[in-house]
Amino acid sequence: MKRSLGQGLLRGEGTAKRTANRKEDHLRICLEKDVEAKKITAGFEDVFLIHKALPEINLEDIRTETVFLNHKFSAPIIVEGMTGGTEKSVTINAAIAQAVEELGLGMGVGSQRAALEDPSLERTYKIVREKAPKAFLVSNIGGPQLLMEDSISKIKRAVEMIEADALAIHLNPLQEVVQPEGEKFYAGIIDRIRRVTERLDVPIIVKETGGGISAEVAGMLEDAGVACIDVAGAGGTSWAAVEYYRAVEQGIAFSRDLGLMLWDWGIPTVISLIEVTRSTSLPVIASGGVRSSLDIAKSIALGASLAGIARPVLLSASRGYEDVKRMLSSLIAQLRSVMFLVGADSIERLRKAPLVILGRTAEWLRARGFNPDEYARRSWA
Repeated sequence: MKRSLGQGLLRGEGTAKRTANRKEDHLRICLEKDVEAKKITAGFEDVFLIHKALPEINLEDIRTETVFLNHKFSAPIIVEGMTGGTEKSVTINAAIAQAVEELGLGMGVGSQRAALEDPSLERTYKIVREKAPKAFLVSNIGGPQLLMEDSISKIKRAVEMIEADALAIHLNPLQEVVQPEGEKFYAGIIDRIRRVTERLDVPIIVKETGGGISAEVAGMLEDAGVACIDVAGAGGTSWAAVEYYRAVEQGIAFSRDLGLMLWDWGIPTVISLIEVTRSTSLPVIASGGVRSSLDIAKSIALGASLAGIARPVLLSASRGYEDVKRMLSSLIAQLRSVMFLVGADSIERLRKAPLVILGRTAEWLRARGFNPDEYARRSWA
């Protein structure tokens, strides 16, 4: 007999305490363990921006401002949703929120399921709006949670909790299939996504969590009415790895072995970014293994509206607000330097900068019917 996640929750499965414990595990493991992809990369090493020996611009005149979903950003950078629902997450979310507010960026929170199950945990998320009254904030709920009974009212509550400017629905089938207590309920999710886009007043962003999004799935999401896709491709933090460590700690051999086998599963970020931008007209966030301003510049030149960063910011946030602000400020300054070297004095011109795609990335794209040579034949910005 078919069973929905909502039915399971009504029977008391996946209680608030278990959810909070998982969040504590995830946060601790991401801070303490090696959870990066091992044999797969995001693909940025295969992308080469073309150096312009005569940039014909001055560094001091370069502007990094951009507009995303009708909100102005000082630079095309967003801190991906990572945490909430635990005591430690309060200080981490506060540090990130204060930094993005002062720098004119944006951020998401981790899945708000914990607070929907236990309202006493709402403060671990609400702190972001307290610290960032003007920043672009993204609420977060998992795809399987759309199957909850009365899901629309719960999702609206999640958005109101942080006075969010957008809602992210995260897709994490890889994590769920490895997770010992994972909820492997994905039948009918696209119809629920369509329903949410019709019923909510804020833009809907659908994001992966390290597995990437293909052209086929991107087409389904565009048809469902979402406002943006966050590819969150393979090559950065591996959630199969995170669940591998949890399985080891719990002594669950099957999940341990599955996590080890699927550690590097997914579509690399650069490939996913190109597949989505070439097959839809939606704005796209490039995330998954974004580790430098050079990666950010390449992402924008490949068609991304923003680049998202997660674990490096998490590590900085564990050391406090000043460390986060210093890191993000450095990224913005370094981005301007890269833009200078390609002769782009604005983000719009950076989007037109020519680049060359080589190696396995180019081979993969050609096998999937995309032409990587198109990017190299652009006119100079």
